[in-house]
Amino acid sequence: MRQWVVQDAFGLEHLALQEVADPPPPGPGEARVRMRAWSLNYRDLLMARGQYDPRLQLPYVPLSDGVGVVEAVGVGVERVAVGDRVCPTFCPTWLAGAPDADAVRRTRGGPVPGVLAEVVQLDAAELVRVPARLTDAEAASLPCAAVTAWNALVTVGRLQPGQTALVIGSGGVSSAAVAIARSCGARVVAVGRSPHKVATLKGWGVEHWISSVDEPRWGRAARQWSGGGVDVVVEVGGAGTLQQSLDAVRVAGTVAVIGNLAGAKEPLSVLPVLMKAVRCHGVYVGHRRSFEALCAALAAGTRPPAIGEAYAFEDAPAAFATLASGEHAGKLCLTAAT
Repeated sequence: MRQWVVQDAFGLEHLALQEVADPPPPGPGEARVRMRAWSLNYRDLLMARGQYDPRLQLPYVPLSDGVGVVEAVGVGVERVAVGDRVCPTFCPTWLAGAPDADAVRRTRGGPVPGVLAEVVQLDAAELVRVPARLTDAEAASLPCAAVTAWNALVTVGRLQPGQTALVIGSGGVSSAAVAIARSCGARVVAVGRSPHKVATLKGWGVEHWISSVDEPRWGRAARQWSGGGVDVVVEVGGAGTLQQSLDAVRVAGTVAVIGNLAGAKEPLSVLPVLMKAVRCHGVYVGHRRSFEALCAALAAGTRPPAIGEAYAFEDAPAAFATLASGEHAGKLCLTAAT
């Protein structure tokens, strides 16, 4: 079978396709999954460049997100069966409840080998069956970005019909957040730098778009649009955008802090947090039970994440290059040959 690895040194130029032996028969508690699609997250780019975890041991197999079909199981496996279409979880040992240090440290596509391979062997306890109504690309986009968006809006934000949500940009988490928020009956405002993406965002269900170039103080513009502040901010920018997010959110609203696309260190006033009683909550993807709750909602009709460009498994470097350009909208996916 074939798998992609980052070998010798960090950098996309060191991403290589290699032929390796097929996995042995699954051991007790294990399942062998033949992959059908994969999706890329910004974390995967940082990991490949050595910017996320420069101490990561090389070579490593990238990507946390993918979907496949179970083709063999080991002794004692009951939660999945041969023929099931499944995804792995981002944190393989985090099944429910609060995370521990091991759960947040041992993540797939980094310290734990990734899934950018034709066949993977996994602990069956981490696998989640995905709804039949989703395409392979849609299902592959769930484990990291969609679970994160679900937890930000539903678990943490407790978003209700008629409320408002703010998303930043049009990447994986933000596109999933739009789909989930609209399915909750909420209105969505998006902030971004790329006017050519406005039509795409509105096609997803975004009601209002604010240019962060034309409106550097976009938090105030979002607050005015929403009539006093949005209920939930899906904050993927980090320190570089957090001040504006705190300005955008309503009194006693929620800012779900997820990423650091705009930087991790910036001067920040905490006065809005205090004076508006804002709830700032860090969201670290989620556990298996959250993933299962998302899948139940998707099976019942919640919109799946928007898919952007799709590439063949053999074209992984091109997909990474598109991710690095920042010009995409929605999830970037890879698909296996049928």
